[in-house]
Amino acid sequence: MDYNKLDKDLTEIVEKRILLSKKSYADPDYDDIEEELHDLEDDFNDEFGDELEAVLEKIYDKLQSDTDILLASAYLANHYTPMLPDSNGIVSYEVKGKEGVPIDSEQFDGQDVRIVLVPNPARFTMQINGKSLKDLWRSR
Repeated sequence: MDYNKLDKDLTEIVEKRILLSKKSYADPDYDDIEEELHDLEDDFNDEFGDELEAVLEKIYDKLQSDTDILLASAYLANHYTPMLPDSNGIVSYEVKGKEGVPIDSEQFDGQDVRIVLVPNPARFTMQINGKSLKDLWRSR
């Protein structure tokens, strides 16, 4: 898997989601941006879906979850907060609140456990009760 391309494509999707979240439905370019976003997500699933599904299978096994694994784009959050760029000018993102895909696991009985996909570096993060607690997988 080309991790640089994964991060680039994932970042493009996240930035498009941030842009779309700032628009109202009445905005004349809302539908165009939404269509571009859906195209980016479809391309992302086509290019990285199988490899990310294999990563998710390992994560689900480790968490002892029998929840169905979804398409990679399903793990994207609805809202990302950009952080300050690092020394290389790369912007990382954080996710707050109940975002991502909920999973069932007896290890975390009674808690709201979710997996969310975050860029720079691309990673699957576990959230428990709306707080990001642990990276389950990182691209680098």
